[in-house]
Amino acid sequence: MLTSVPPLQVPEYQRLRIVITGGAGFIGSHLCDRLLADGHSVLCFDDLSTGRMDNLAACLPHPRFSFVRHDVAEEFDCEGPVAAVAHLACPASPQDYLHRPIETLRTGSLGTLNALSLAKRKGARLLYASTSESYGDPEIHPQPEGYWGHVNPVGPRAVYDESKRFGEAAAAAYRRKHGVSTGIVRIFNTYGPRMRAQDGRVVPAFITRALVDEALLLHGDGAQTRSFCHVDDLVEGLVSMLECDHAGPINLGNPEEVTMLELASLVQELTGSRAGMTRGPALEDDPSRRMPDITLAGTALAWRPTISLAEGLARTIAWFTNCQQLSGTAGRDPEVAAPGAH
Repeated sequence: MLTSVPPLQVPEYQRLRIVITGGAGFIGSHLCDRLLADGHSVLCFDDLSTGRMDNLAACLPHPRFSFVRHDVAEEFDCEGPVAAVAHLACPASPQDYLHRPIETLRTGSLGTLNALSLAKRKGARLLYASTSESYGDPEIHPQPEGYWGHVNPVGPRAVYDESKRFGEAAAAAYRRKHGVSTGIVRIFNTYGPRMRAQDGRVVPAFITRALVDEALLLHGDGAQTRSFCHVDDLVEGLVSMLECDHAGPINLGNPEEVTMLELASLVQELTGSRAGMTRGPALEDDPSRRMPDITLAGTALAWRPTISLAEGLARTIAWFTNCQQLSGTAGRDPEVAAPGAH
């Protein structure tokens, strides 16, 4: 079991070795930071198809961090003991999975089976990062874990949605058949520093345009809703799931529901942008409402997000303002500027 205490207070014999797939990605890199800070060792696998080495700048010099460039859809292994495998590898933004549909399916299926096989060999716990997209365009609101979803299996989003649903089934099968300790989390929209400016998700799309005082693009009528969880809150939930033996699925997200119009207005207020908004066509299979029921996360993990949307956006805006990523990218919309997945 992981021990979340400052590293100087963790005796060497209690330090654990954690494998993170997709560790160079937006969420994965924050989890790497947190586990290292807690005194553990981290082995990161990432093929850098959507992750970036810049995200690991603080990790790379660390003596307890190792990086291996590898596509997890191909078999992988490591020497020595492993306490847990956090399987986060997968293109998660619409911009990525719509341009890499086959790769997304391979990562979600073969990559998940490979991660489960590693956990089985090592006797490790497997944390599977699933998604709110498992619910599709939900007919129940807010979405509890017992809801089976309303997903179009042949739409453009299906390569992501269905690969994640397959991953959940695989994790459950390994738990039943092989006794692997697996924990499934369904991650709702997450945002924060290290998001790519043009990854196709709505928060970086709005922020980068607002910072150069260009009009924000709303798809459809702007009435579709999401609930946005800051990455720092999410990582707390992921660590709590690693520390327990709950099988899940457990929703991790912020139950504060906002419309895209409200989000755009808040971004403009926080950046001081006066450029207004423009309208674009609605996106295919774009869910109309999305908000988690996090009752189970509260009872099983004692977890609840604490960072408000206004505070989290302010932190994210400050990061985009200061990072070099903004240079030359703001004001150019990606093909898909959608509310996105996790």
